[in-house]
Amino acid sequence: MPITTAASRLGTTAFDQTRPVELRPNWTAEDAKAVIWAVYRQVLGNDHLMQSERLTSLESLLTNGQISVRDFVRGVAKSELYKTKFLYPHFQTRVIELNFKHLLGRAPYDEAEVIEHLDRYQNQGFDADIDSYIDSVEYDSYFGDAIVPYYRDFVTTGIGQKTVGFTRMFRLYRGYANSDRSQLAGSSSRLATDLARNSASAIIAPSGGTDGWAYQAAKKGTAPTRTFGRSSQGSTPRLYRIEVAGISLPRYPKVRRSNKEFIVPYEQLSSTLQQINKLGGKVASITIAQ
Repeated sequence: MPITTAASRLGTTAFDQTRPVELRPNWTAEDAKAVIWAVYRQVLGNDHLMQSERLTSLESLLTNGQISVRDFVRGVAKSELYKTKFLYPHFQTRVIELNFKHLLGRAPYDEAEVIEHLDRYQNQGFDADIDSYIDSVEYDSYFGDAIVPYYRDFVTTGIGQKTVGFTRMFRLYRGYANSDRSQLAGSSSRLATDLARNSASAIIAPSGGTDGWAYQAAKKGTAPTRTFGRSSQGSTPRLYRIEVAGISLPRYPKVRRSNKEFIVPYEQLSSTLQQINKLGGKVASITIAQ
């Protein structure tokens, strides 16, 4: 059964079609390899991993049966690689959101959980906080020593879950092909406001729809916020808003803007899309502006 009737639009289809990755008894070297890459994908938030960044010593320990999958997850989460990608560039509230997502496969349920981990980090350090996730009863119940963590709140089991966790995961998860370091919101917290208000988070689809996931209003107001009149004599009265992410500016060194908005009549729609494509932009959504 699909996770939801709109699973394909919400980007959760991949999790409906695959089973958790587990290192079963009598495993082979190929099984260990599959687990290693599954852990990298999960714990590193689907970020691109260069060959030179691989934790080869840690991989060898798992391949030789000297450590469990749980210990491999722990090693990756405590590594300088993980810290460089997720600890050093972000505020601690964002780090805690990512730790929940990467290690427990869910979003924080309430502000008390964030405060607990924030206190532990400040008083005992980052490594101790990582241990608190991996040595928890929750981790043991769902993943144990042999299962790679996965996004479990996309499927409702009723065991220790909260409904709000499903909606909040979509603030952290932006599609199967997305990574946690490529989102336009950058290093800012996704859930701080909702957690402070103790309110549920709205579900915004990873792509398509009227609220294209890739588009966010410019903080400095550089993108237009209202509809303009017809641009040329004889054009149709209906205008279309094209919201674009990652468009490249024609200068050296190459600079990428986080967002831009075009409002054009139907006659210019095709040519504008072609121009956006030439500039390397990604269309987040196309909606009727007037």
